[in-house]
Amino acid sequence: MSGSKILVVDDEAYIVELVRFNLEKEGFQVLVACDGSTALELVEKHLPDLIVLDIMLPGMDGLEVCQRLKQDESYRSIPIIFLTARGEEIDTVLGLEMGGDDYIKKPFSPRELVARIKARLRAIHILAQEDQSKVLMFKDLVVIPDDFEAFIGNKKLDLTPKEFELLSLMVMNQGKVFRREVLLEKVWGYEHSGDTRTVDVHIRHLRQKLQDDSMDPEYIETVRGVGYRFLDK
Repeated sequence: MSGSKILVVDDEAYIVELVRFNLEKEGFQVLVACDGSTALELVEKHLPDLIVLDIMLPGMDGLEVCQRLKQDESYRSIPIIFLTARGEEIDTVLGLEMGGDDYIKKPFSPRELVARIKARLRAIHILAQEDQSKVLMFKDLVVIPDDFEAFIGNKKLDLTPKEFELLSLMVMNQGKVFRREVLLEKVWGYEHSGDTRTVDVHIRHLRQKLQDDSMDPEYIETVRGVGYRFLDK
């Protein structure tokens, strides 16, 4: 992944420089554009491995840039991570429906953006070798059930077998609320009479390894009085 070409498209110079600095520090080649037309020209000339694309651009906005790229077979497979400002939820949904792969909200942590980029590039590498149906992804998380491996960005997670089974089950059912009793039965094989505190302990350990804040979760949300669900956005 180091050495991959990343195109950063944003009309705010300080954001471009912030992203460029952090990506170059990780060994990436960085191309920059401040408008949609220039972005399309750079894609045609350099064929980047991934595009970080702001939605709000002067002239041709990020949604139109994405649409044009996804309509062209030569560029359709290039992953796109949208940068979105608060209040652009509708545009974000449209972008994902057009073929965007992920999004991150401004203001954002450069560390998180780099992790998302690494995760997306890792997924491309994995998908080139694996059956696509066997790879699960969410934000910067990649799970490969058949290999019992999970990654956050470029970091492999050190999970116990039960933690991995629990994570895989929840990622495969994003947005679904699981009662503790159901998780206990599906992962541990216990009947409803089992001690559901086992589930709580494993969820707590899993959150720690995902560096997930239970008060402001990115991955696993507690549904009070019921159980847990893996977020779907």
